[in-house]
Amino acid sequence: MEKSVEANKQEFINLFTTLIKREGADKLLDYLTNSSDFFLAPASGRRHSNFEGGLCFHSLNVYKRFKNNIINEYGENYQEKISDESIAIIALLHDVCKVNTYTVDYRNKKENGAWVQVPYYAYENNLPYGHGEKSVYIVSGFMRLTREEAMCINWHMGGFDARAMNGSDLSDAFTRFPTALLFHISDLEATYLDEIIIK
Repeated sequence: MEKSVEANKQEFINLFTTLIKREGADKLLDYLTNSSDFFLAPASGRRHSNFEGGLCFHSLNVYKRFKNNIINEYGENYQEKISDESIAIIALLHDVCKVNTYTVDYRNKKENGAWVQVPYYAYENNLPYGHGEKSVYIVSGFMRLTREEAMCINWHMGGFDARAMNGSDLSDAFTRFPTALLFHISDLEATYLDEIIIK
């Protein structure tokens, strides 16, 4: 269940500042806090966490799922495989591609036999750079990513990514970087098990 926007924002900032110490991280957090709508934006227009603060809420859910999946796969010595900093970077920042893309608009809907205007999230992408690759591009403008981090973020949509239909890059990424597969699964779990409410 989602907490308040402010509570989720504070949880995100606490995780970010505690775990991510890389050069440029402070500038990235400043961008997210002061130059973007990251903490107010929805995670999607219709499918999951489509409410104010949903993007931050989703990022926190994915972080928790990913950390659990890493521990389940690699055991208590998981840090020999991937650091807590990398886990946080990948999960907390995988969807920064969605900042500044949703606006509240209105559409007509019939309720009780009468047409009324209801709000919805309209999507306008002013930086059409793709999805996962756009997040990599934005984050890399502030701090350097490891190859593993970039692969996890870039391919987090898995088979839902249109690029996956055009070759074997997705399969190669999951084979070479098993954490990318675990991250894709974590994103799916957060989306479909923690967030989607069937109406």
